[in-house]
Amino acid sequence: MIPRYLVDFELDGLPVKETDVIVIGGGIAGMFAAMGASETERVLMITKKSLFDSNTRYAQGGIAAVISEEDSPEFHRQDTLLAGAGLCDPAAVDVLVHEGPEGVKALIRYGTIFDEEDGHFALTKEGAHSQRRILHANGDATGFEIVRALAQKVQTNDRIELWDEHFALDLLTEDGTCYGVLVQRPDGSRVAVRGKAVILCTGGTGQLYRYTTNPEVATGDGIAMAYRAGAVIRDMEFNQFHPTSLCYPGAPRFLISEAVRGEGAYLRNIRGERFMDKYHPLLELAPRDVVARAILSEMEETQSTYVYIDITHESPELIRHRFPTIYEFCLNYGLDMTTDWIPVAPAAHYMMGGVRADLNGETSLKRLFACGEVSSTGVHGANRLASNSLSEAIVFGRRIVDRIRELSPLQGKFSAECKGGRQAAPMGAVVERRLKLQKTMVRYVGLRRNRQGLLKGMDELKRQLPLYQSALTKREELEFANLLTCALLMTEAALNREESRGAHYREDFPERNDREWQKHTIMEREKAIGEEALENV
Repeated sequence: MIPRYLVDFELDGLPVKETDVIVIGGGIAGMFAAMGASETERVLMITKKSLFDSNTRYAQGGIAAVISEEDSPEFHRQDTLLAGAGLCDPAAVDVLVHEGPEGVKALIRYGTIFDEEDGHFALTKEGAHSQRRILHANGDATGFEIVRALAQKVQTNDRIELWDEHFALDLLTEDGTCYGVLVQRPDGSRVAVRGKAVILCTGGTGQLYRYTTNPEVATGDGIAMAYRAGAVIRDMEFNQFHPTSLCYPGAPRFLISEAVRGEGAYLRNIRGERFMDKYHPLLELAPRDVVARAILSEMEETQSTYVYIDITHESPELIRHRFPTIYEFCLNYGLDMTTDWIPVAPAAHYMMGGVRADLNGETSLKRLFACGEVSSTGVHGANRLASNSLSEAIVFGRRIVDRIRELSPLQGKFSAECKGGRQAAPMGAVVERRLKLQKTMVRYVGLRRNRQGLLKGMDELKRQLPLYQSALTKREELEFANLLTCALLMTEAALNREESRGAHYREDFPERNDREWQKHTIMEREKAIGEEALENV
């Protein structure tokens, strides 16, 4: 059983920090929400590393919004619903496609500079989009430009207090209401923070897998915290693997943006053969789950650990101008995109599921909100459409801020404690445990799944459950505890869904089954693992 709190504590014996809005995490979701809330509230931002350590920073392709006169919200809606494989919430998608352009304008007001051509925004097209609607910055450094602009605003805002290198341990709740968070300071001491609203902006679970495009901080902390606090967690089986991450000796799994295929790149197996025509009529621009599994099939058929992405037929000027970051990164490892085929393989990329949130970003716990990848708003369904993630963060960030302004201040005194008597016994080498967990997830809960493998994976994960009875103090120990929680949830959800849909593929149930499974998987701590429920779309 996963405990209510990660650590032993008594609230009455801790210092208390009072504020209005508590934002946990940085990235586009955290910074955008913090800026909006600061217009009327005092904001405290808590990051376990810094504002610059998030998935947003590494987002290359861009941000999807209806800007062109040739485009329309209805086109964007259709593309999103199609990619989501029947599990999108149509109302949430409507919110995204209609409010996305205004969110982009807000980013521009905050100082984000998007690329232009001939006085108009330079729009590109990505996989499964029917129109050119992807705004980008500095070619393929969109995320970095957004982080640069927002971080500058946050750091100079007198109404935002920033706590870097602080670890949010657990949410503090009473009677279904969240009233704060327990935080561990850099020196190991702890403090309780109270506020009228808490916004989780902690990102996804990429570090569940050995091969990932995510930074080291993506350890599922917000999902695990919310689960322990009793919030509803939804659709954890839908974890997106990006088809094309750099796969080269000595190089990290660097993302080779979907926009490269959007600009005409081919995928080739190690024999040099294009192969996507065997798998989907949209070829290289098919939905990500289709492309990722196609690549895996080709790797197995040719007994290789990679395939190639080839854009050498495009002009060197276009490649260097459109993809300067990717071009330079590959060049550092002796690979020239203008003349070489680049070796790539799938890697864990994005969590579609997460903490269930309504159209105002509010979770099943009052005063607790979730924004960005940590949330499950219903926008992405079973498979996120490329470049919709940044749009979601700003659209729902604005709505969260509007909802918080309607909340009354906290009333009364709250108390919480955990006297579990955890032993201070050493928990062993965390690095080894984390690597073993990642290998288990890759092997049994990866791009392809089946009942036998999922049961074996669950058994291996459950052997780690005694961890929760240990006294955890170091950041890597706490992160591992959160990763284990998310791994258990994801494996159980994948075991439960006996069909294939979007990013979830079961070899023993290879067909999509709308009659029985066009439903969401719901998990709550009050219900033991194995007692997940289903929720209608």
